[in-house]
Amino acid sequence: MKILNQLLPFLMIIFLLAIQPIQAQSQVNDKPKYRISGKVIEKGKEEPIPYAAVALIDAETGKNVAGAVADFGGEFVIANFGEGTYQVQISFMGFESFNSPAISIGPDKPTIELGSISLSTEAVALQEVTVMGQRDLIEEKVDRTIYNAENDKTLIGGDATDVMRRVPMLSVDMDGNVSMRGSSNILVLINGKQSAIVASNVADALKQIPAEEIKSIEVITSPSAKYDAEGTGGVINIVTKKNNLQGATLNINSSAGLRGSNLGLNANLKQGKMGWTLGGFGRAGYNIIGSFDNNQMVTNADGTTLNILQSADTRSNMMFGRYNLGWDYDIDKYNFLTASVSFGLRNMNNKQDGLLTDTYLEDQLLTSILRDVDIRNLNNNVDVNFNYTKTYEKPMKEFSISSLFSQNNLTNDFVNSIYNGTFEDVASRIKNNNLGRNREFTVQLDYVNPIAKGKILEYGAKNILRRAESDFAYFIGQGTDGEFVQIDDTAFSNEFSYDQNVTAAYASYTSSFLKNYSFKGGLRYEYTAITADFRNSELDTEIPSYGLFVPSLNLSRKLSNGNMIKAAFNRRVQRPFLNFLNPNINAANPQQISQGNPLLDPELTDNYELSYSTFTKGMTINFTTYFRNTTGSIQPVRTVMDDDVIFTTFENIGQERAYGFSIFSNINLSGKFSLNGSIDGYFADLNNGLSDPLYAASNQGFVLSGRLFANYSLPNNWQLQAFSFARGRQVQLQGFAGGFGMYSLNLNKQFNEKRGSIGFGAENFFTTEFRIRSELSTPTIMQQSVMGMRNMNFKINFNYRIGKLSMEPSRRKRRGVTNDDIKEGGESNGAANMNNN
Repeated sequence: MKILNQLLPFLMIIFLLAIQPIQAQSQVNDKPKYRISGKVIEKGKEEPIPYAAVALIDAETGKNVAGAVADFGGEFVIANFGEGTYQVQISFMGFESFNSPAISIGPDKPTIELGSISLSTEAVALQEVTVMGQRDLIEEKVDRTIYNAENDKTLIGGDATDVMRRVPMLSVDMDGNVSMRGSSNILVLINGKQSAIVASNVADALKQIPAEEIKSIEVITSPSAKYDAEGTGGVINIVTKKNNLQGATLNINSSAGLRGSNLGLNANLKQGKMGWTLGGFGRAGYNIIGSFDNNQMVTNADGTTLNILQSADTRSNMMFGRYNLGWDYDIDKYNFLTASVSFGLRNMNNKQDGLLTDTYLEDQLLTSILRDVDIRNLNNNVDVNFNYTKTYEKPMKEFSISSLFSQNNLTNDFVNSIYNGTFEDVASRIKNNNLGRNREFTVQLDYVNPIAKGKILEYGAKNILRRAESDFAYFIGQGTDGEFVQIDDTAFSNEFSYDQNVTAAYASYTSSFLKNYSFKGGLRYEYTAITADFRNSELDTEIPSYGLFVPSLNLSRKLSNGNMIKAAFNRRVQRPFLNFLNPNINAANPQQISQGNPLLDPELTDNYELSYSTFTKGMTINFTTYFRNTTGSIQPVRTVMDDDVIFTTFENIGQERAYGFSIFSNINLSGKFSLNGSIDGYFADLNNGLSDPLYAASNQGFVLSGRLFANYSLPNNWQLQAFSFARGRQVQLQGFAGGFGMYSLNLNKQFNEKRGSIGFGAENFFTTEFRIRSELSTPTIMQQSVMGMRNMNFKINFNYRIGKLSMEPSRRKRRGVTNDDIKEGGESNGAANMNNN
């Protein structure tokens, strides 16, 4: 019965797929069956061009009447239009556009087969006018949704966090934490790889990647067995700008504003078989001010109420940098080598000035304490990649070996100064030093073998060795100049190490059948061994090893009018790591102490998904509904300590369910104006399964978010773009995290034959300060917090390219390591961890 309950949602999806042909046929019979079909291929190679954009244009008015997107085999079908005379236009990035002669279609000739249509590779010459086909900002592919960030000019001067806020199905809070359909348990890859900096803290890693270097963001909601089993919410792949061009270029991009500035230089050199890339990007944030208010009510055992009021002004300064050196070499026609080294740094200094804490028992003031808090969050990281790829005469057959070494060094300290009535008299100081290091080494083998037409077998193996360390200590100093003395307590001063060894193997099979159906199924097995140790104490940290079988199943059907319906099921696991495990006690705010839990178990999630995509009259629409059931969900849990301090740690709660939907659309209203937007929503139901009324907790509610983007091309190479985003409050086990919104406007002008651009941007220009309200509710705690941030910003953007390139046809796909196996997150006000806050 338990197995039947797990499979029931997916059986319902299969039933919907089965009846869809009947429904589709009944709808089609009411209309004339006019259709145009064909296949798009690359000239000279006769290989298909997947996902090429096909538009049907009225020959008299020039208006876009209908359209389609080519499938993986390059085939397309245009339907849902009336009789008339038309032209077929086909375009794809990197190829010259195709325009057919006039085509007449009517009752005497309802169907037209265009056959194979060849597209020639498009030449690029930067010393002349650049000709580039404009792709849609959002693309829907068979297994993923793609946001083409390179077409969004409002992102100039921003970073990957700004890009993520524009992507359908993703939500980003004010601290940069990313979630997909309400789940923060996601895998984030960079060009198919994950480094230690991403594993340590996604929010900080995204701030190091300039928006100008991002080509696209790929959202994979139902990953196949090829991907690591972790990441219950799905996979996000950040694709940076690569090229297969010959020649040398230098690109300069910069931005200067009221609250942040950046400068980046990137150079490329490709001569013959060898290519080099060298780049660097630096970003500074300053003048970031805000406020903090907290109202905390605790019910004592005798029934009295303790009320704690806190307020402070906040200041933040930050500096981010990322530098890389890449190399690739074509050994021969079938063998290729790639290698890269990248360095990153992040320096953040957060201050709470005049943190006033007033404590009342009923209406009587007990204490009034004044503090200053200074938090330093610093890190540097290095990634080294080396990959070998072998292709074969047989198309799509490929073998690859990939390796990755990554290390992230972290410093996460704070000093808490307690004043004796006035800011001139320091009574005492508390200091916490937390030095951390995360190191990993990965080797991965992948083999792709097309065993027949439309049938592909993939299998591989992978091993990840990780070691995380945290050396933490607390010190107390008297007065302004008193020497700091370490606290002799292993709970406050200790060394913690955490070793994880993950060995995995997978097999995946893809097949097309019954003409319009596609199937992709796979099975992955992972075995995890973990050891943890406190050097200065004998705390019990024995963590058992475990093995997991992780199935995945994807099924799609292409309808007769070119639309598509897809269904998917997969099981995912989320191992706790880093932020959730670190036992360092974070007491930067003494009224809200937090600590990680080294004994957390992994959480297990079953995902069911059904989606429908359609294209009609220049508009793309996608509807998706899903159900996600998680057992052992890792959630923050708060209790009250003896001194009325709220203590936060992490536990595996009983169950978390999410019932959700998403709708997004991309509309081309004319050749100059486009509009796209999305709405995401889900109903969250959380329950820790406990019966004791003092500790039992449950919560439920709807969560909604939405975004809207508009682009308008003006005469003389001017472009105007606008963006807005809003997210409702998030449901947590013991309360809610506040919602927020933001918006921006950008105006850019291209010059010197489009080699350069200069523009002006404005962000949140009607709002002086955003205020985000959150609340916590338990049988003994009621808390309301308000965080304010002044993020109104005005900026000037500048870009310029130097050099000359010519296009060389691509001969292979790049392979790389993809580690996707850790639960990220924590809370900005108290998640003590090795590498955050």
